[in-house]
Amino acid sequence: MLLNENRFFPINENSRSIAQRLFQEVEKLPIISPHGHTDPYWFAKNENFTNATDLLIIPDHYVLRMLISQGLKLEDLGVAKNNEESSKKDRREIWRLFAKNYYLFRSTPSRLWMNHTFEKLFGINKTLNEKTADYYFDHIGECLKKDEFRPREMYDKFNIELLSTTESALDDLKFHKSIKQSAWSGKVISTYRPDNVIDPDFDGFIQNIFKLAEITEEDITTWSGYLNAHKKRREYFISLGTTASDHGHPTANTADLSQSEASELYQKVITLKADNNEKELFRAQMLTEMAKMSIEDGLVMQIHPGSYRNHNTGIFDIFGRDKGFDIPQRTSFVDALKPLLNLLGMDIRLKIILFTLDESTYSRELAPLAGVYPCLKLGPAWWFHDSPNGMMRYRELVTESAGFYNTVGFNDDTRAFPSIPARHDVSRRVDCAFLANQVAKHIILEEEAKDIAVELAYKLAKVSYKL
Repeated sequence: MLLNENRFFPINENSRSIAQRLFQEVEKLPIISPHGHTDPYWFAKNENFTNATDLLIIPDHYVLRMLISQGLKLEDLGVAKNNEESSKKDRREIWRLFAKNYYLFRSTPSRLWMNHTFEKLFGINKTLNEKTADYYFDHIGECLKKDEFRPREMYDKFNIELLSTTESALDDLKFHKSIKQSAWSGKVISTYRPDNVIDPDFDGFIQNIFKLAEITEEDITTWSGYLNAHKKRREYFISLGTTASDHGHPTANTADLSQSEASELYQKVITLKADNNEKELFRAQMLTEMAKMSIEDGLVMQIHPGSYRNHNTGIFDIFGRDKGFDIPQRTSFVDALKPLLNLLGMDIRLKIILFTLDESTYSRELAPLAGVYPCLKLGPAWWFHDSPNGMMRYRELVTESAGFYNTVGFNDDTRAFPSIPARHDVSRRVDCAFLANQVAKHIILEEEAKDIAVELAYKLAKVSYKL
């Protein structure tokens, strides 16, 4: 077997037996996936995936970055260049290359997720390596031809209750419309991601602003028209089931400018006269504006700051965004959020979920902030910390100040569809391990731990994302 049934549980026999009992309470609960980046096209068209490479390697930037770090090239891994619709690189050869280098992933979350997919989804229990590469590729390929491995059928097999994708403010959501109009009972909703019409440094920002004007029929040359355009797009997303927005800003900075100050700043931004400090001030003001809109329309606001995105300019120019070159950086929350929190932080209608790539802020800033401001909740260990040790550190650092009920459970934040059950399995096991240690130390009762385990695995995500 590739997976041990006691993976991630405590070594101590007493704590391990408690964790086993807790896990029985949550193992088969439905999956709520309230934030991620899977493609709604899959569920709208419900076409068979073609091969293991396109399903498991090319869309997964976790896999790409490890292989790149050892000298492999994106071209060799089938990643298409900006001027290509898709790479013509032979998929079997790419898989063989991946299998030959699979040892690189030892002790990484990627291998945990992959092994879970191999065993639980495809029924494989042989180790992946150069010798077994073709067996894997052929076996997975044969599986993917079957009806039960189409996207909707896998959604049901994974016991997913709800899955949220993420689309830009300019997306027409045609695939979400198609899903909603179909007879399928699966629930796939979108998340409003307006970065491409908020961030002046976003590639094509000015063109995007004018496309926003065209879609909404608003005069985006004025500050009021620009804000109205956002309100209209949010209304459109909400009409198709959206319950949350998402903001991937470089920092968590917020601002509270007057109407005239904001209008003047906006004019500088759209006429390309803003310097770097003014661009950052504009992003900061827009987080506050988005929070104001959330009070009005009820969207839960997610803030994902602290990533230096597309760190390698050459890779970005050739291959585009999201190719593994996003790097964590220091993030301030106490000072950065103060303008927004002074203005809106006590309004119980506002719900903001904070994420961070800077673990040093967990106990120093995030947990104390969420432990007092009613609008704030803490998102789970994210991205580079989406791992057994990262999740355990998160619980250890935030629980004493924020408790469990100022957190929002787990979200997988994935582009790789088959990894969803694997990631939720890891999260549930780690939370059960944490709770088991709490029970063994007589901090909480086992009956309380059972309740908490269910909250963390299922209920908190539903409540926090208004699902």
